[in-house]
Amino acid sequence: MSSHIAPTDEKNANGSTGSELGTLDSLDMTPDQERAIKRRITIAIVPYSTFLYVNIGQARLAGLEKDLHLKGNQYDIALTVFFASYIFFEVPSNPALRWLKPHRWICFTMLSWGLVMTLMGVVNDFGGLTAARLMLGLAESGLLPGIALLLTTWYNRNEQNFVISLLSAAASLAGAFGGILAFGIRHMDGVGGKGGWAWIFILEGIVTFLCAIPAWWLIPDFPEDHRVLKGIDRERWLHRLAKNQGVTNAPLPFSWRQVRRAFTDWRTHVYALLYIGIAEPVYSLSLFMPTIIKELGYTNANATLLSVPPYVFAFITTLSVAIASDRLVQRGIFIIGGMLTVIVGYAILIANVSTGVKYFALFLCVGGASPCVATATTLIGNYGPVYTRAAAMGFFFSVGNCAAIISSNIYPNSTAPRFIRGHSIAVAFSFMTIICVSILMASNWRENARRDRVYGVVAPDGSDAHPRKVLTPEQKVTWGLEGLSELEIIELGDRHPGFRYIL
Repeated sequence: MSSHIAPTDEKNANGSTGSELGTLDSLDMTPDQERAIKRRITIAIVPYSTFLYVNIGQARLAGLEKDLHLKGNQYDIALTVFFASYIFFEVPSNPALRWLKPHRWICFTMLSWGLVMTLMGVVNDFGGLTAARLMLGLAESGLLPGIALLLTTWYNRNEQNFVISLLSAAASLAGAFGGILAFGIRHMDGVGGKGGWAWIFILEGIVTFLCAIPAWWLIPDFPEDHRVLKGIDRERWLHRLAKNQGVTNAPLPFSWRQVRRAFTDWRTHVYALLYIGIAEPVYSLSLFMPTIIKELGYTNANATLLSVPPYVFAFITTLSVAIASDRLVQRGIFIIGGMLTVIVGYAILIANVSTGVKYFALFLCVGGASPCVATATTLIGNYGPVYTRAAAMGFFFSVGNCAAIISSNIYPNSTAPRFIRGHSIAVAFSFMTIICVSILMASNWRENARRDRVYGVVAPDGSDAHPRKVLTPEQKVTWGLEGLSELEIIELGDRHPGFRYIL
């Protein structure tokens, strides 16, 4: 077991023993050292994500349906099959990332995504589009869960919302500039005998593929690996993480027991319902916002451009909420606030009000829902050990993204221009999210209070659950774990008495 949790008498990456490195306190870093490493990791992970989101809603307005002779609900079917493969492969993708290493898995995922996206530009009928969308879902399935899991292992719990929000905000910004890009590319209609929609896929696919190549060298692996940090720097960073995340982030060998634990924990299923409640309005807006704006009375071109400002607003709200959430170390209250904003927005869209007011409502919907995606994702930081967290996060995204199948089929053209059915369903899912997050907040608060009452109040920085501390004979007695082995203590993860949940 000792080879996995780096105890103080183990030889480290630089050949020094833990005793030579000094006490745990001697491994504390200065603020400048922390900022330098965080900056390196953030630059290595986040920028790539900005190139990996293309909105098929833009292609619809660029003539895809007409050129491929799509009829009835064939366009909606093409949207739906993407999520069949996407959802199915999200659960095994994170354990695969742990096994294959992030730089290999993320690079492979991005290369595959770019290649399939490019080939989507050469399809010429409904069957080809459907097959391409199915393969695109398979290629894309491992990216977001993988990057999210990677970020939770590199950052303290009170930092995770901001760094994951950078990814989510990049998606919002990509949606905004994707609209501008699509507006420009649509004017290539007819070039090379291809429609504007085909050039959207081809050019954005090529960009994604080219940006994926450096990921093999630049994407970091997990903190315990030697790819980014070595020697004393590695020990210091691992110590910093251990102080904050306790035994939940301690590297362990794979075991099916850890995976099963994720699925037998009732909270996993409530988290999944919480996420599907957020994802449904997010996907609805992502897929159909240009269409919704068009039905407000704007032309196709103007609808594409008018989809940009709400996503710019979402970029701002996502980062603002993340900063506040991390500073207060609170998650649930911000999710509740965001989803209430979404409900107000959709209520305005359903109402019989002016076009300008309805367009304003789109800002509320996008600006309220987007911050909730990252904030809900960081709640998985309450899980441990690492393979339990990986499996829970995969299930979280897999079930949650079933919302995309729903969203793809609730905005038929026959319900235009008010789309009352689609908007009403989004309101219902938003209410479900508020109920789920309230249940989780109450449960986590009650368990934290129980542990405080039984074992005493722990240090605010989480250091009482430090893997090196909890294995000492004195600490085993303190936590009532005398009869457990080192492996069993570390595998307690978030169930360790010294761990406290973020609400």
